[in-house]
Amino acid sequence: MKSYLLLLLTVFSFGVSAQVKKMSLAECVEYALENNITVAQFELDLESAELGNLDALGQFLPRFNGSLSVNESKGLILDPQTQTNVAGNILSGSISLSAGYTIFDGLRNIKRAQRAQINTIANQYRLANLQDDIRLRVANAYLSVISSKESLRVAEAQYAVTEQDLKRIEELVDLGVVPQGDLLEIEATAANQEQAIVNAEARVILSRITLAQLLQITDYENFDIADESFEVPSSDILDKTPRQIFNKALSFRNDIKLSEANVSLSEQDLAIAKGAALPTLNAFLNYNTFASDRFTIQANPNQDPNDPSDDFNLVRPDFVAQLEANDGISFGMSMNIPIFNGFSTNNSIKRAEIGVRRSKLQFEQAKLDLENSVNQAYNDVKTFAKAYEAAQKTLEARKLAYQYAKERFDVGLMNSFNFSQAQARLDNAEASVIRTKYDYIFRLKILEFYFGIPITVLQ
Repeated sequence: MKSYLLLLLTVFSFGVSAQVKKMSLAECVEYALENNITVAQFELDLESAELGNLDALGQFLPRFNGSLSVNESKGLILDPQTQTNVAGNILSGSISLSAGYTIFDGLRNIKRAQRAQINTIANQYRLANLQDDIRLRVANAYLSVISSKESLRVAEAQYAVTEQDLKRIEELVDLGVVPQGDLLEIEATAANQEQAIVNAEARVILSRITLAQLLQITDYENFDIADESFEVPSSDILDKTPRQIFNKALSFRNDIKLSEANVSLSEQDLAIAKGAALPTLNAFLNYNTFASDRFTIQANPNQDPNDPSDDFNLVRPDFVAQLEANDGISFGMSMNIPIFNGFSTNNSIKRAEIGVRRSKLQFEQAKLDLENSVNQAYNDVKTFAKAYEAAQKTLEARKLAYQYAKERFDVGLMNSFNFSQAQARLDNAEASVIRTKYDYIFRLKILEFYFGIPITVLQ
């Protein structure tokens, strides 16, 4: 295990000479929100929902369509001019324009437009809720890096003190004042502290990698956080009751707003389903014309009475004149009245009613989950505050005990084993203070977050 940690440290140290980017908590949060893949996907969902608003608006506008066709027929064919079957070839074409408008469709167009607007708002809440989760995760990972760095500094400071003791004991052993066993005990303590430093360095690296992954940063070697430490912030959040914090959270939490929007969406779905049971009234207007290259036969106004073959003339077609002469317009209204469609409409209404009830239950569950989270966060703050306070008291006691043990050890009234035990207890107490300190800070920020205080405000 130790060799693995050394290898990890060696590999990671290759980028030390490069320019390391050090980011504050606010910068980390902002970077994560800009580069997170899931956030990008939710933003695309929001864009799609906004397009749904245009779709809903288009349902209120008339429909226009046009068509143009050209075809050639051979053999026994229908002459479009005379509507008789003739033998030969005909090249013909037609133009058609149509317009339609839905006058009434059971108010479904209105409900679809309202649903599209609510769906856009729901996607906004969905995106914002994800961003809140990312802020909390980044803050937790950020504090983990700081905690790891503080633990490393404490371990290095402890080792520096032990090195001084080791040099002094070596001198005393050489002078024959203390036995060789005391030197071996101090050397064992120093070795343990060296291993603790290696482990602490590895935790710093791993915590930085965890934070970098949240930020979608792959250049781990050149990523670090700003050199800063945080004291426990003063906060009056515990002056509020859990009920007050919960009521405040209800007014702005995006997960609650999303659940509420989902209820409105299901109610609109029900209204749309009911609209399908009502008649639909449409208006339409059509324009059609056609032309062909078929010669037309017309009476000869200058015919010779003595020449029967001169009674008719073949007239070459004029396409423009044909289009004008053959056009036609039709318009009217149509009504579709649903009578029976295999229970489809009724079943759709019943499913939509179930959807409304389900979304309301989910909304109530979301409020219960929020209340439980607030109560849990409130109790966590109180618990970790007591744990941090107890760790501080323990550390003060261990410092006094260590100082007393050191004084006795320096004058030869305590052996090296008991002195090493005092040193180990002090080391553990200092590590406990660091751990409980940042656990307390994070739980405190979670509770404040439920009250609307930004997670990036740590000081």
